Amino acid sequence: MSASKIIVPIDFYEQSMVALGQAVNLAKIKKSVIVLLSVIKEQSIMQTLFTDDATDELKVKVKEKLDSIALEYSKKHGIHVDTMVSKGKIYEQINEVAEMISADLIVMGTNGSQGRSSKIIGSNAERVVRLSKCPVITIKGKDHRNGCENIILPIDLEKETKQKVTYALEYARYWNATIRVVSVVLRDNQAVRTKLTKNINQVKNFIIKAGVKCTAELIEGEKKQTLGDFVFEYGKRFDADLIMIMTKNEESFSNTISDTARYIINNSEVPIMSIRPKESRFITGPTTAF
Repeated sequence: MSASKIIVPIDFYEQSMVALGQAVNLAKIKKSVIVLLSVIKEQSIMQTLFTDDATDELKVKVKEKLDSIALEYSKKHGIHVDTMVSKGKIYEQINEVAEMISADLIVMGTNGSQGRSSKIIGSNAERVVRLSKCPVITIKGKDHRNGCENIILPIDLEKETKQKVTYALEYARYWNATIRVVSVVLRDNQAVRTKLTKNINQVKNFIIKAGVKCTAELIEGEKKQTLGDFVFEYGKRFDADLIMIMTKNEESFSNTISDTARYIINNSEVPIMSIRPKESRFITGPTTAF
Protein backbone atom coordinates (compact mmCIF):
# COMPACT_ATOMS: atom_id res chain seq x y z
CA MET A 1 0.00 0.00 0.00
CA SER A 2 1.47 3.36 -1.07
CA ALA A 3 1.89 6.17 1.43
CA SER A 4 -0.69 8.93 1.56
CA LYS A 5 0.31 12.21 -0.06
CA ILE A 6 -0.11 15.77 1.19
CA ILE A 7 0.27 18.55 -1.37
CA VAL A 8 1.62 21.87 -0.11
CA PRO A 9 1.52 24.67 -2.71
CA ILE A 10 4.60 26.87 -2.28
CA ASP A 11 4.88 30.44 -3.56
CA PHE A 12 7.89 31.20 -1.29
CA TYR A 13 5.94 33.77 0.73
CA GLU A 14 5.82 33.33 4.49
CA GLN A 15 2.24 32.06 4.63
CA SER A 16 2.93 29.08 2.39
CA MET A 17 5.87 28.18 4.64
CA VAL A 18 3.58 28.36 7.68
CA ALA A 19 1.32 25.88 5.90
CA LEU A 20 4.30 23.64 5.22
CA GLY A 21 5.14 23.59 8.92
CA GLN A 22 1.63 22.42 9.76
CA ALA A 23 1.70 19.84 6.97
CA VAL A 24 4.97 18.44 8.34
CA ASN A 25 3.40 17.88 11.75
CA LEU A 26 0.54 16.01 10.16
CA ALA A 27 2.79 14.02 7.81
CA LYS A 28 4.75 12.68 10.78
CA ILE A 29 1.56 11.31 12.32
CA LYS A 30 0.00 10.02 9.09
CA LYS A 31 3.35 8.79 7.76
CA SER A 32 2.57 10.72 4.60
CA VAL A 33 4.73 11.94 1.75
CA ILE A 34 4.73 15.71 1.34
CA VAL A 35 4.71 17.04 -2.22
CA LEU A 36 5.86 20.63 -2.57
CA LEU A 37 4.22 22.18 -5.63
CA SER A 38 5.10 25.49 -7.27
CA VAL A 39 3.07 26.73 -10.20
CA ILE A 40 4.42 29.18 -12.75
CA LYS A 41 1.52 31.29 -13.95
CA GLU A 42 0.62 30.83 -17.59
CA GLN A 43 1.29 33.72 -19.94
CA SER A 44 -0.55 35.16 -22.90
CA ILE A 45 0.14 33.74 -26.38
CA MET A 46 2.19 36.82 -27.33
CA GLN A 47 4.28 36.58 -24.16
CA THR A 48 4.87 32.88 -24.78
CA LEU A 49 6.30 33.57 -28.25
CA PHE A 50 9.13 35.57 -26.71
CA THR A 51 9.63 34.03 -23.27
CA ASP A 52 9.60 30.23 -23.61
CA ASP A 53 13.32 30.02 -22.89
CA ALA A 54 12.96 32.37 -19.93
CA THR A 55 10.11 30.27 -18.58
CA ASP A 56 12.16 27.09 -18.86
CA GLU A 57 15.01 28.80 -17.04
CA LEU A 58 12.59 29.96 -14.33
CA LYS A 59 11.25 26.42 -13.89
CA VAL A 60 14.79 25.17 -13.33
CA LYS A 61 15.48 27.85 -10.71
CA VAL A 62 12.17 27.22 -8.93
CA LYS A 63 12.81 23.47 -8.92
CA GLU A 64 16.26 24.02 -7.41
CA LYS A 65 14.79 26.19 -4.67
CA LEU A 66 12.04 23.65 -3.95
CA ASP A 67 14.56 20.81 -3.83
CA SER A 68 16.60 22.77 -1.31
CA ILE A 69 13.55 23.23 0.94
CA ALA A 70 12.62 19.57 0.52
CA LEU A 71 16.10 18.42 1.54
CA GLU A 72 16.10 20.71 4.58
CA TYR A 73 12.71 19.54 5.86
CA SER A 74 13.38 15.90 5.06
CA LYS A 75 16.60 15.88 7.09
CA LYS A 76 15.19 17.94 9.93
CA HIS A 77 11.93 16.04 10.38
CA GLY A 78 12.69 12.56 9.04
CA ILE A 79 9.93 12.61 6.43
CA HIS A 80 9.84 12.05 2.68
CA VAL A 81 9.42 15.28 0.69
CA ASP A 82 9.00 15.38 -3.10
CA THR A 83 8.88 18.44 -5.36
CA MET A 84 7.02 19.38 -8.51
CA VAL A 85 6.91 22.47 -10.74
CA SER A 86 4.08 22.99 -13.20
CA LYS A 87 2.88 25.75 -15.48
CA GLY A 88 -0.65 27.06 -15.92
CA LYS A 89 -3.46 28.51 -13.85
CA ILE A 90 -2.56 28.14 -10.19
CA TYR A 91 -5.78 26.60 -8.90
CA GLU A 92 -6.17 24.30 -11.90
CA GLN A 93 -2.64 22.95 -11.56
CA ILE A 94 -2.99 22.34 -7.82
CA ASN A 95 -6.15 20.32 -8.33
CA GLU A 96 -4.86 18.50 -11.42
CA VAL A 97 -1.69 17.44 -9.63
CA ALA A 98 -3.70 16.38 -6.57
CA GLU A 99 -5.84 14.14 -8.75
CA MET A 100 -2.88 12.85 -10.76
CA ILE A 101 -0.94 11.68 -7.70
CA SER A 102 -4.08 10.66 -5.74
CA ALA A 103 -3.36 13.10 -2.93
CA ASP A 104 -5.54 12.68 0.12
CA LEU A 105 -5.04 16.23 1.40
CA ILE A 106 -4.00 19.72 0.29
CA VAL A 107 -2.58 22.09 2.91
CA MET A 108 -2.19 25.67 1.75
CA GLY A 109 -1.57 29.09 3.18
CA THR A 110 -4.08 31.84 2.52
CA ASN A 111 -4.16 35.56 3.14
CA GLY A 112 -7.95 35.57 2.98
CA SER A 113 -9.97 37.98 0.90
CA GLN A 114 -7.71 40.88 1.93
CA GLY A 115 -4.42 39.35 0.78
CA ARG A 116 -2.17 41.11 -1.71
CA SER A 117 -2.79 39.98 -5.27
CA SER A 118 0.89 39.14 -5.63
CA LYS A 119 0.50 36.41 -3.05
CA ILE A 120 -0.81 33.84 -5.46
CA ILE A 121 -1.76 31.20 -2.91
CA GLY A 122 -4.10 33.55 -1.06
CA SER A 123 -5.89 34.65 -4.21
CA ASN A 124 -6.44 31.07 -5.39
CA ALA A 125 -7.39 29.30 -2.15
CA GLU A 126 -11.14 29.58 -2.67
CA ARG A 127 -10.95 28.17 -6.20
CA VAL A 128 -8.84 25.25 -5.01
CA VAL A 129 -11.36 24.51 -2.26
CA ARG A 130 -14.26 24.80 -4.70
CA LEU A 131 -12.83 22.30 -7.20
CA SER A 132 -10.74 19.92 -5.09
CA LYS A 133 -11.87 16.31 -4.83
CA CYS A 134 -9.83 15.81 -1.66
CA PRO A 135 -10.07 17.77 1.61
CA VAL A 136 -8.25 21.11 1.72
CA ILE A 137 -6.84 22.71 4.86
CA THR A 138 -6.44 26.47 4.48
CA ILE A 139 -4.22 28.24 6.99
CA LYS A 140 -4.32 31.96 7.70
CA GLY A 141 -2.18 33.67 10.31
CA LYS A 142 1.18 32.69 11.74
CA ASP A 143 0.58 31.29 15.24
CA HIS A 144 -0.67 27.72 15.30
CA ARG A 145 -0.01 24.82 17.65
CA ASN A 146 2.01 21.85 16.48
CA GLY A 147 -0.95 19.58 17.01
CA CYS A 148 -4.67 19.73 17.60
CA GLU A 149 -6.66 19.64 20.84
CA ASN A 150 -10.11 20.82 19.72
CA ILE A 151 -11.92 20.30 16.40
CA ILE A 152 -15.07 22.35 15.77
CA LEU A 153 -17.78 20.47 13.86
CA PRO A 154 -20.74 22.75 12.94
CA ILE A 155 -24.04 20.94 12.28
CA ASP A 156 -27.49 21.99 11.04
CA LEU A 157 -30.43 20.58 9.08
CA GLU A 158 -29.40 21.40 5.52
CA LYS A 159 -26.88 18.81 4.42
CA GLU A 160 -25.49 15.39 5.10
CA THR A 161 -22.82 15.20 7.83
CA LYS A 162 -21.85 11.58 7.48
CA GLN A 163 -18.73 12.23 5.39
CA LYS A 164 -17.58 15.13 7.55
CA VAL A 165 -18.01 13.13 10.75
CA THR A 166 -15.83 10.41 9.24
CA TYR A 167 -13.02 12.91 8.59
CA ALA A 168 -13.47 14.42 12.06
CA LEU A 169 -13.01 10.99 13.62
CA GLU A 170 -9.94 10.28 11.51
CA TYR A 171 -8.14 13.48 12.42
CA ALA A 172 -9.25 13.50 16.06
CA ARG A 173 -7.63 10.07 16.41
CA TYR A 174 -4.36 11.34 14.93
CA TRP A 175 -4.11 14.00 17.64
CA ASN A 176 -6.24 12.51 20.45
CA ALA A 177 -8.36 15.65 20.02
CA THR A 178 -11.84 16.46 21.28
CA ILE A 179 -14.57 17.03 18.67
CA ARG A 180 -16.85 19.96 19.57
CA VAL A 181 -20.19 19.53 17.79
CA VAL A 182 -22.18 22.76 17.57
CA SER A 183 -25.48 23.90 16.06
CA VAL A 184 -26.96 27.39 15.90
CA VAL A 185 -30.60 28.40 16.35
CA LEU A 186 -31.13 31.84 14.86
CA ARG A 187 -34.77 32.21 15.84
CA ASP A 188 -37.16 30.87 18.46
CA ASN A 189 -38.47 27.92 16.47
CA GLN A 190 -39.25 24.93 18.64
CA ALA A 191 -39.51 22.53 15.68
CA VAL A 192 -36.05 23.49 14.43
CA ARG A 193 -34.66 23.40 17.95
CA THR A 194 -35.98 19.88 18.48
CA LYS A 195 -34.52 18.59 15.20
CA LEU A 196 -31.14 20.22 15.82
CA THR A 197 -30.97 18.84 19.34
CA LYS A 198 -31.69 15.36 18.02
CA ASN A 199 -29.07 15.74 15.29
CA ILE A 200 -26.23 16.91 17.50
CA ASN A 201 -26.95 14.24 20.09
CA GLN A 202 -26.93 11.56 17.40
CA VAL A 203 -23.58 12.79 16.13
CA LYS A 204 -22.16 13.07 19.65
CA ASN A 205 -23.23 9.54 20.59
CA PHE A 206 -21.82 8.15 17.34
CA ILE A 207 -18.45 9.82 17.93
CA ILE A 208 -18.22 8.73 21.57
CA LYS A 209 -19.08 5.15 20.64
CA ALA A 210 -16.23 5.32 18.13
CA GLY A 211 -13.89 6.01 21.05
CA VAL A 212 -13.29 9.73 20.48
CA LYS A 213 -13.90 12.52 23.00
CA CYS A 214 -16.85 14.69 22.06
CA THR A 215 -19.09 17.47 23.34
CA ALA A 216 -22.25 18.86 21.73
CA GLU A 217 -24.01 22.17 22.20
CA LEU A 218 -26.94 24.06 20.71
CA ILE A 219 -26.40 27.81 20.93
CA GLU A 220 -28.77 30.71 20.31
CA GLY A 221 -27.87 33.75 18.29
CA GLU A 222 -29.22 36.95 16.85
CA LYS A 223 -30.07 37.33 13.18
CA LYS A 224 -27.64 40.23 12.78
CA GLN A 225 -24.74 37.81 13.19
CA THR A 226 -23.57 35.50 10.42
CA LEU A 227 -23.32 31.77 10.91
CA GLY A 228 -19.59 32.12 10.34
CA ASP A 229 -19.29 34.55 13.25
CA PHE A 230 -21.08 32.08 15.53
CA VAL A 231 -18.57 29.43 14.53
CA PHE A 232 -15.63 31.78 15.16
CA GLU A 233 -16.95 32.72 18.62
CA TYR A 234 -17.50 29.08 19.51
CA GLY A 235 -14.00 28.25 18.35
CA LYS A 236 -12.53 30.96 20.58
CA ARG A 237 -14.28 29.48 23.62
CA PHE A 238 -12.34 26.26 23.19
CA ASP A 239 -9.16 27.68 21.65
CA ALA A 240 -9.96 25.62 18.55
CA ASP A 241 -7.22 24.25 16.33
CA LEU A 242 -9.35 23.17 13.36
CA ILE A 243 -12.82 23.90 11.98
CA MET A 244 -14.40 21.43 9.56
CA ILE A 245 -16.88 22.59 6.92
CA MET A 246 -18.64 21.18 3.88
CA THR A 247 -18.22 23.31 0.78
CA LYS A 248 -21.22 22.74 -1.47
CA ASN A 249 -24.80 21.68 -1.71
CA GLU A 250 -25.23 17.93 -2.00
CA GLU A 251 -28.52 18.32 -3.84
CA SER A 252 -27.25 20.47 -6.70
CA PHE A 253 -23.62 19.27 -6.82
CA SER A 254 -22.71 22.50 -8.58
CA ASN A 255 -19.18 23.89 -8.57
CA THR A 256 -20.04 26.61 -6.07
CA ILE A 257 -19.48 26.94 -2.35
CA SER A 258 -21.94 28.45 0.09
CA ASP A 259 -21.66 32.04 1.29
CA THR A 260 -21.06 30.71 4.80
CA ALA A 261 -18.20 28.47 3.65
CA ARG A 262 -16.65 31.33 1.68
CA TYR A 263 -16.89 33.70 4.66
CA ILE A 264 -15.32 31.17 7.02
CA ILE A 265 -12.46 30.32 4.64
CA ASN A 266 -11.62 33.99 4.00
CA ASN A 267 -11.87 35.22 7.59
CA SER A 268 -10.96 32.42 9.99
CA GLU A 269 -7.75 32.73 11.98
CA VAL A 270 -8.16 29.01 12.78
CA PRO A 271 -7.17 26.47 10.11
CA ILE A 272 -10.18 25.31 8.08
CA MET A 273 -10.64 21.84 6.63
CA SER A 274 -13.02 22.09 3.67
CA ILE A 275 -14.60 18.87 2.47
CA ARG A 276 -16.35 18.53 -0.85
CA PRO A 277 -19.17 16.00 -0.36
CA LYS A 278 -19.41 13.01 -2.61
CA GLU A 279 -22.68 12.42 -4.38
CA SER A 280 -25.02 9.99 -2.68
CA ARG A 281 -28.49 8.97 -3.81
CA PHE A 282 -29.46 7.75 -0.40
CA ILE A 283 -28.95 10.20 2.42
CA THR A 284 -29.37 8.91 5.94
CA GLY A 285 -28.49 10.14 9.39
CA PRO A 286 -27.86 13.69 10.64
CA THR A 287 -27.26 16.63 8.32
CA THR A 288 -25.03 19.71 8.19
CA ALA A 289 -25.08 23.09 6.46
CA PHE A 290 -21.41 23.87 6.82
